Amino acid sequence: MAFVVSARKYRPVHFEDVVGQAHVSQTLKKALQTDHVAHAFLFCGPRGVGKTTCARILAKVLNCQNVTANFEPCGECESCRAFSENASFNIMELDAASNNSVEHIRTLVEQVRFQPQQGKYKVFIIDEVHMLSQAAFNAFLKTLEEPPSYAIFILATTEKHKIIPTILSRCQIFDFKRIQVGDTVAHLQKICDAEGIEAEGDALHIIAQKADGALRDALSIFDRITSASGKKITYEDVITNLNVLDYDYFFRLTDALLTEDLRQVLLIHDSVLRNGFEGDHFINGLAEHLRNLLVCKDAETLRLLEVSDNLRERYRQQAALAPASFLLTALNLCNDCDINYKMARQKPLHVELYLIKMCYANQAVQLASSGQQQAVGAEKKTPDVSSPVGSSTVGSGQSVPRDATNSSSIAKQSASAQQPSNGPPPPGYAEVVPPTPVESVTVKEPPIEPVAPPQTGLLRKTGIPGLSSVSLQSIHDEIAEAEANNGPVQAPKLNLEDLREAWSAYIDSIDKDSVKAMLRGADIDINPEQVTVTVGSALAENTVRQETMLMDFLRKRLHAPLLALTIKLDPSRSNAAPAKPKRLTDSEKYHAMRAVNPLVDEVRKRFDLSLENE
Repeated sequence: MAFVVSARKYRPVHFEDVVGQAHVSQTLKKALQTDHVAHAFLFCGPRGVGKTTCARILAKVLNCQNVTANFEPCGECESCRAFSENASFNIMELDAASNNSVEHIRTLVEQVRFQPQQGKYKVFIIDEVHMLSQAAFNAFLKTLEEPPSYAIFILATTEKHKIIPTILSRCQIFDFKRIQVGDTVAHLQKICDAEGIEAEGDALHIIAQKADGALRDALSIFDRITSASGKKITYEDVITNLNVLDYDYFFRLTDALLTEDLRQVLLIHDSVLRNGFEGDHFINGLAEHLRNLLVCKDAETLRLLEVSDNLRERYRQQAALAPASFLLTALNLCNDCDINYKMARQKPLHVELYLIKMCYANQAVQLASSGQQQAVGAEKKTPDVSSPVGSSTVGSGQSVPRDATNSSSIAKQSASAQQPSNGPPPPGYAEVVPPTPVESVTVKEPPIEPVAPPQTGLLRKTGIPGLSSVSLQSIHDEIAEAEANNGPVQAPKLNLEDLREAWSAYIDSIDKDSVKAMLRGADIDINPEQVTVTVGSALAENTVRQETMLMDFLRKRLHAPLLALTIKLDPSRSNAAPAKPKRLTDSEKYHAMRAVNPLVDEVRKRFDLSLENE
């Protein structure tokens, strides 16, 4: 006996056999029960979800001579047998993908004129109706609007938006939906029971997920796996034949990321590449795994996880160990990695960089949170020591410029101070050198020793210098002695020449020519401890603001730690168009050259040359 593919062998012949389209089946049955059958139907939806199958079942029921009590075709009458043997003259199918011209529609219209030979209706099923040409649609309009009482049209399409509105308004529209993974798995299990095939639940779930809501695709994949595996389908056979990355990779990778085991993370990534998988396929699979873990964090969203029961339990156990902040951060990194993957030249290195960031994402979140808490504590704390002019006190006596006392900069300095020295730094955190403290002028007695931060394991390893071992009293004694001998310390005077020199030096250190042009075109000025930059466009303003290293460079170059930046937008500077150079005539060019070198005239006379306009 010749082999018949499962999609044909197990094609539904009753409405109750249609998988995942109960809303369509019940509506059609109600219409048959109440005898409210329209003359035109439009079945639209994704491929492989049962549009043509439902159209054939409906056509079969309309002409069945012994309809069952639940309005299903009997399958035994003469009309049903003729339809099953593809010998019915009352049911005609037309493939609009290959019969899309006006002539084909005119032939169909001619056939509508003839009444059915047996039965009540003559049913025309037009598949892929969106492929009809504009002229064919127009030729079909009148017949579709006012057909004979015995004619019924059933149109099927995967692209409803391509059908003209005049056709849509003449049809009852039924939207078919994608078949859920659970329904596909249940249908595949029925086929396995009928064929005597032993299949693992995880294997059927992988087939259903790979089909992406199309039952016909799932059956085609099932036949392919059966041909390779025989009567026993295992999970390993499915992932090998479909080139699917084993979910065990992602579970082990997530465990390594949570424990910050960078060595294991890189080894797993290398193993994935050696097995022939691309980096974007791997990173998308990791994103889906992290999404499933995030779904498992709440019992209400657990139903969104379309996996087998034993795998769902494994997801739930790992989700309990993964903080939500880590999952969200890692998901964001996976998204950025996928977006930038195509532009990366060294794609394996590109993926590894993002994996390193994920590995230390949990630590980075904790450090940022602790830094914000210390910043809030520093704001609430009011020590009995007068703060230096133009500075703010942070942590253990460190002073930073006034423009750097916002919470974000404090958080970055705190995170940098707690950076471990025995491992790679957390991603996105650069080393921040604490600024030189500016001492206060007056101190109330008795002197107050600064409170040192808690000596955690991370802080003990940093070795960052601080003032915890130096008393404020000794500092103020030195200041008082220096002022008594030399007077108060004066801030250096800043002038425009030094600023321009420093500005030019910074421009020379930049690689991008566009940024150099923007900075050279800006007008700079300096006031006491303030640099004013005037630009002529919003683009130039944003360019200057994005140069985060500019002020640090100027402060160090000018020895002005309190130097601030002000950007002014003056649109009039960009409106002044440069004067166009005057175009000289040949005569004017010649006289200009002769004024520079009189021998030009001697050459002209010797060779008897003349100008064209002379």
